[in-house]
Amino acid sequence: FADMVQSDRKYPNDPIGASLEIAAAGTMLFDQIWLGSYMSGGVGFTQYATAAYTDNILDDYTSYGVDYIKKKHGGIGKAKATQEIINDIATEVNLYGMEQYEEYPTALESH
Repeated sequence: FADMVQSDRKYPNDPIGASLEIAAAGTMLFDQIWLGSYMSGGVGFTQYATAAYTDNILDDYTSYGVDYIKKKHGGIGKAKATQEIINDIATEVNLYGMEQYEEYPTALESH
């Protein structure tokens, strides 16, 4: 699916933009076609799923994660591939997300 979207060509120097374009296309395909049409009979459910790929809340969390990796680990692809590093990055990004949900409670309703 990532090859079909070709977001790397559109955003050659922006790994966040490229990744989020792929995720948005995948979300649209899964939510609109599978869940929206097949599972729910196409009635109303698609309105719920639309917010997940039309707002920029995931952009913020992803950008925070990339900024953290650049600051703490020297950049994308430069961190050592250890479980400790993975846990560090995952914990930091998840804590950031939880802080955002506490500060902005309606953000949780967005996706």
